[in-house]
Amino acid sequence: MLTAMATRKPTAKSKPVAKAKPVAKSKPVAKAKPAAKSKPVAKAKPVAKPKPVAKAKPAAKPTPTAKPTPPVAATDGPRCWLMKSEPDAFSIDDLQRKRSSGWDGVRNFMARNHMDAMRVGDRVLFYHSSCNPPGVAGLARVVREAHPDPTAFDPSSPYFDPRSDPAKPRWRMVEVEFVAKLPQPVTLAAIRDTAELADMVLLRAGRLSVQPVTREAYEHIVRMGGLQPG
Repeated sequence: MLTAMATRKPTAKSKPVAKAKPVAKSKPVAKAKPAAKSKPVAKAKPVAKPKPVAKAKPAAKPTPTAKPTPPVAATDGPRCWLMKSEPDAFSIDDLQRKRSSGWDGVRNFMARNHMDAMRVGDRVLFYHSSCNPPGVAGLARVVREAHPDPTAFDPSSPYFDPRSDPAKPRWRMVEVEFVAKLPQPVTLAAIRDTAELADMVLLRAGRLSVQPVTREAYEHIVRMGGLQPG
């Protein structure tokens, strides 16, 4: 007996595989905009250097003005003075030989002012300075009052002063004549040791070359020198 062969059912056709949809192209990423360049930071202006403080100008020295001569003790007759000279430049012996001489070369305002105050007939103690020993060596008398000192205008003179104008001279001198040499010069040490002479300008302003002297001091020194005041 024939066995009936089972018939195969036709295999169901497989459904076609759905094609994958193409992947959507990704949108290109937008390029980042370049960052805006930062503005350059403004450079700080250099701090202005402080201006140097102007130095104060030194105060101008006051122009010396004529000062009144201190009054001397006696006003009813000739006044008295002490005038200094270095003996190796001009001594009492030189004045004795010349009989009279101009007192030139004074370059100190106070000494000049004292000469301005001198009058004809005033008495003078002739003092030797810058020697050993210094002291009063003789007597003189004023015979001409203050007038311009020509050595201030003479370039060859050691006393020349280019600032002195002949039209308005700043330096003056007097003229004195010889009276006597002291038999015994009165030294500075002797004057210091004499109580009656303690107030002399000589002992307080030793460098002043022309200075007033009281009548009492003048007469005392004349006696110490071996003469009688006349």
